[in-house]
Amino acid sequence: MLSYQIVTPPTEEPVSLSTAKQHLRVDGSTDDALIGAYIVAAREKAEGLARRAFVTQTLKVTLNAWPVERTVSLPRPPLQSVSSIRYIDADGAEQTLGAGNYVIDTGSEPGRLSFKSSFAWPSSSLKEIGAIGITFVAGYGAAAAVPELYKQAILLILAFWYENREIGDVPAGIRDMLLSERVVWF
Repeated sequence: MLSYQIVTPPTEEPVSLSTAKQHLRVDGSTDDALIGAYIVAAREKAEGLARRAFVTQTLKVTLNAWPVERTVSLPRPPLQSVSSIRYIDADGAEQTLGAGNYVIDTGSEPGRLSFKSSFAWPSSSLKEIGAIGITFVAGYGAAAAVPELYKQAILLILAFWYENREIGDVPAGIRDMLLSERVVWF
């Protein structure tokens, strides 16, 4: 079983407050905090629908066992790098796996980590649940590198929520726009 969490969120948003206000045709600063919150929520929603990371962020995948196929697809592409692989043995001791034991494929979507054929699984038993943690960096880079399609989707979600504050969902057209770019797991 694979689960993931965001360890370090993006330090900037793909859409700035000034761009969002221009899109919304808002001149004053009364709603700046609200618009800022909508920007973050709209980015999170868009990333979830597209199954991607837009701006550089650090994530962690947790596995219960070593992968049978020796390869792990890492969620939220594009994959930039793998920071560490740590596992917890049955005694509760954390071990770090050396980078020479695996290779990464940043060109695939989703990105992949493959353990080298010369690497033998550690002989110690693993903790029963959540024993292996793979920490990695994903995203297109800085906000300026995020594709315009995603920036426009964020602006459209933001505008819809700003005008329809009681509705938390995303209109079908915006959803379709993001789903057309969705990463497919295989």
